[in-house]
Amino acid sequence: MRTASPSGFASWQKKAPLVGAFFVGAIWHFPALAFCPQPDKPQLVAVRQVVDGDTVRLSDGRSVRMIGINAPEIGRKGRASEPYAEAAKRRLQALVKASDGRVGLVLGREGRDKYGRTLAHIYGRNGNNLEAQLLSEGLGYRVAFAPNVQLAGCQQQAERVARRSRVGLWRHSPVVRPGQLKQSGFAIIGGKVTSIERNQAGFWLEMDAGVVLQVPARLRRHFPAGFFDNLKGQQVEARGWVLDRSRKGGLKPGQRRWLLPLTDPSMLERVAG
Repeated sequence: MRTASPSGFASWQKKAPLVGAFFVGAIWHFPALAFCPQPDKPQLVAVRQVVDGDTVRLSDGRSVRMIGINAPEIGRKGRASEPYAEAAKRRLQALVKASDGRVGLVLGREGRDKYGRTLAHIYGRNGNNLEAQLLSEGLGYRVAFAPNVQLAGCQQQAERVARRSRVGLWRHSPVVRPGQLKQSGFAIIGGKVTSIERNQAGFWLEMDAGVVLQVPARLRRHFPAGFFDNLKGQQVEARGWVLDRSRKGGLKPGQRRWLLPLTDPSMLERVAG
């Protein structure tokens, strides 16, 4: 793969046009650069195709999954697209086009996911982090998977812009109560922690209505000391990919149906009462 020299990347940025047209009108209140500053020497790569709102394919054949954002799913095999899925894809296409089809790539500490896709942050040639920009416009949900969490804080700030402005996915609250879960997949769940247990498999936080949050033992080191103190009885919001354990041949006695593994401390937030 050919990468740009520092001077070459700087020259590319100086040619950045002033782009004033946004696919989602008048909802970008602050520059994405304020949330997630661009590193000094990102790799300059060419984008061949925008697959969806969080994945691009490069001219060298690599598929890149953008770190820190989960965009709605594009409908395939006869299934309808999720709300704002097409909008997220078109917006990312517009951002890539505004960068003349070339973007700055910063690889994650963990470079590939289980599907073989490259994990990276992507920057436009104006220096904006594209994940933060999409998050601030309500075109994706913030997610964090240790150890690729360097931008988790600034991406969280970007999402809060969309949430406060009630734009995109936040136009109507996507937060569901535990009793409203109907299927596995990504969800943001709001509810009360009723109990906390620890064993060799990790920490288990039970919520009302049959939902359990799990911090796997292998990820325990990423959670600060005292993180679980005083969580019992607290209202929280947890996000991630919910698993339906009833699909594996039935639940064991006392086992809860819905399991949500927590992949980073920022995936669980206390909510003021």
